[in-house]
Amino acid sequence: MEMVHKSVLLAETLDYLNIRTDGVYIDATLGGGGHSSEIAKKLGSGLLVGVDQDDFAIQQASAVLSKLDKNTKIVRANFSEIDKIVSEAQISSADGVLMDLGVSSFQLDDATRGFSYMHDAPLDMRMNQNHQMSACDVVNSYSEDELRNIFLSYGEEKWSARIAKFIISQREKESIKTTFQLVGVIKAAIPKSARKDGPHPAKRVFQAIRIEVNGELAILEKSIENFVNILSPNGRICIITFHSLEDRIVKNVFARLQNPCTCPREFPICVCGKTQTVKIITKKPIAPSENELTENPRARSAKLRVAEKID
Repeated sequence: MEMVHKSVLLAETLDYLNIRTDGVYIDATLGGGGHSSEIAKKLGSGLLVGVDQDDFAIQQASAVLSKLDKNTKIVRANFSEIDKIVSEAQISSADGVLMDLGVSSFQLDDATRGFSYMHDAPLDMRMNQNHQMSACDVVNSYSEDELRNIFLSYGEEKWSARIAKFIISQREKESIKTTFQLVGVIKAAIPKSARKDGPHPAKRVFQAIRIEVNGELAILEKSIENFVNILSPNGRICIITFHSLEDRIVKNVFARLQNPCTCPREFPICVCGKTQTVKIITKKPIAPSENELTENPRARSAKLRVAEKID
């Protein structure tokens, strides 16, 4: 399968990274290699480290990057595995880090992966296909309370309780094994009047299950801190998010690293000893331009936030 992938907020990301020709840059979510290849093109003696846990992404991105006469290294890992990344890439610090937290276009478009509610496929949704737990396991083994909680917490789905109840009822008859089976249950659970407007009725539930399967939010906060720790002075971390839960975490972590003091406000001076690590470059998140949205509608929910390691 040929990968077709449009990198979101590409020009803005390249600009905010402040790429030095001799710098070290980590693309922590390699995906199709779109961002990575453009970063690499700006390098002279510098190094591009691409990180991904998806075997197919690594295969495809390797093919893209191999065409460039640049110094690149690819590490098969989750972006939370900072020690493995640093060790295998043989680096001690980085001048820039990119985290693009969206699902790659090829993952959505490959029906066999089960990420999309628009294609009928086995319920999978594993970004790392070596992991045991899949979306099918979540849907068919989680209790009603557990399902309701992840739909509400990770999908912000207001019909979470009703959808969870319908899933339990359906799986008592037969296991829910495909994406279209799950979509059918979700549509049955949400009243027709509530399905007239807005996004696809299954969008929030599929998002929630994907986050649960891959543990996306659980690792995000610590991963941001880890990458900031290995940034060189004045190095930048650029993070692209695609839903409010991710964006809120990034915003809060950046704010805490910029102002880590935990002293009560009435204290005349800081006594907690916590010092500022970064300065926030983007006071408000950067959104895609109208031109980009016309060319790539999947970019519509993307937001870019940037912070710089202080010297």
